[in-house]
Amino acid sequence: MLRADALHCERIVRAHARTFTLASFFLPPPKRRAAFALYAFCRVADDMVDAAATSDDAGAAGHVARQLAEYGRQLSAAVAGRPSGPVFRELAWVIERYGVPERVLFELLDGVARDLHPVRYETWPQLARYCEGVASTVGEMCTYVFGVPAGPEARMRALRYARTLGVAMQLTNILRDVGEDARRGRCYLPDEDLATFGVERDEVLHNPTLSRDERWRPLMAFEVGRARALYEAASPGIDLLAPDSQRCANACASGYAAILGAIEQNGYDSLSTRASLGNWARATILWDIWRARRRARAATGDGPYIEWDRVAKAGADKLVKWA
Repeated sequence: MLRADALHCERIVRAHARTFTLASFFLPPPKRRAAFALYAFCRVADDMVDAAATSDDAGAAGHVARQLAEYGRQLSAAVAGRPSGPVFRELAWVIERYGVPERVLFELLDGVARDLHPVRYETWPQLARYCEGVASTVGEMCTYVFGVPAGPEARMRALRYARTLGVAMQLTNILRDVGEDARRGRCYLPDEDLATFGVERDEVLHNPTLSRDERWRPLMAFEVGRARALYEAASPGIDLLAPDSQRCANACASGYAAILGAIEQNGYDSLSTRASLGNWARATILWDIWRARRRARAATGDGPYIEWDRVAKAGADKLVKWA
């Protein structure tokens, strides 16, 4: 049964996460199995919410809320050592072996549940908190699995870097999927940012030609710069991880950051086009990571923190400061 449960989680990963599937082969088998279990747990919850967004049933959100509540009860049982089903049996093993705290697992469920309600974020801090709930949580879970050999204090620093990387990756998702989200009635871009560049939220939702408007490119360029600044801030945390996990973490971060370049190559048109990396680009990233010796960067202070100043048309290096 254990082998079947692990294969079940692996199939979920392979079906939905090509870059992560490839990057996971940098991990030793036990850590790869654990990473697949965590991804499967998160993916099942996310798919529940996405089903509500694509449904024409007015009661879909309420139905999914009840599903998520039941999923939370199954999580509680798994944490208590009474798992049911392949995903939760694997998750219980991960919790026991790697000490992933239940707090962060429930934080993920709370984060994805926000998408059951109308999506509107007035400011970047509000959007960043959402990103933390749905993605920084994943970074924190993975940090426990990857390991931080320098001890508890270093692990706390690594967790802060991992959570910053999660925000960067979720913001990348948002920038890649603007059009797809708009067709579901969602616009994650903060109202404050839109107003700075003279764009209305309803235009994002209902004007498919907006990407050809002169206002769109500087808005997207600004957001891409913000995401790159977050990747830059998170990068030193990879060097705090166990050596056998650094390549995987680097591959995930580099693969996602490369999507920003694909958005730029598409002329910042993420309304009618979904930026993606081709197989060759993915393979090149992974090969470069495999053969290159990563240049260590000093993980200074307690880790990065993000300054939530009002949006301004500033360079990306002004958006993130260090503790």
